Amino acid sequence: MYDTATARPVAVLLRSGKTPSGREVRGHIRRLVRRIRTHWPTTRITIRGDSHYGRHQAMAWCEANGIDYIFGLGGNDVLDRQVDVAADDVRVRRAEGEAPVVRRYAETRYGAKSWKCRRRVAARIEASCNGLDIRYVVTNIARGSAEWLYDTLYCERGQAENLIKLHKSQLASDRTSCRSPPANLVRLLLHTAAYWLMLTVRDAIPKPQPLASAEFTTLRLRLIKIAARITETASRVRISLASGCPEADLFAGIARWFQPAAP
Repeated sequence: MYDTATARPVAVLLRSGKTPSGREVRGHIRRLVRRIRTHWPTTRITIRGDSHYGRHQAMAWCEANGIDYIFGLGGNDVLDRQVDVAADDVRVRRAEGEAPVVRRYAETRYGAKSWKCRRRVAARIEASCNGLDIRYVVTNIARGSAEWLYDTLYCERGQAENLIKLHKSQLASDRTSCRSPPANLVRLLLHTAAYWLMLTVRDAIPKPQPLASAEFTTLRLRLIKIAARITETASRVRISLASGCPEADLFAGIARWFQPAAP
């Protein structure tokens, strides 16, 4: 889990690769919310996740504790029948206008057999040359249109997936090849520490600079994996960069930013 506004990791957990159960999802959400509440007891919290989080135990816990949620929901024949009128309109409009893509939004009330109540469900209905595609989300948020719920609120979770890619692909946090889970957890924590170090370096870059929004691979190539002469003395460490280093001024500026303030 990540704070997408700052790209900071909030919770990193080593678990098995199987789909989580409702009890497991509820446990993760409960622990996370309790920790947040110790610092911000009155802040409004909205939890957003894909269909793996859309378990009735998690939704019931959020509703009982005043937490807003919006989760992906797997489609089925019952949901498809409830939005069939809107879906048929999308198909007809695309065929009549010969448009490459036609999209429409709808909402309904739905209650699965395992649920104890009916909940608000928003649907994104899209017709293209590849056929009809319907995606559903379930939420306890009463405000906003179906379009806002799906396109604005739900789809913004894609930024968290970008951060997962930074963590997993660019820092190799998926290298959990040890035989014991505790050892793999230590490796995951070390990769998370590397994530924090790279994020701290990037945050130190002034916003007008192109590297202020660069990915970690680019930062490593431009600021870390560079040739330099290191000279250690009793009072300082001197780094001599090549005269043609393109990021020499930026490197020096970041080094000054990390220096502790004078007393």
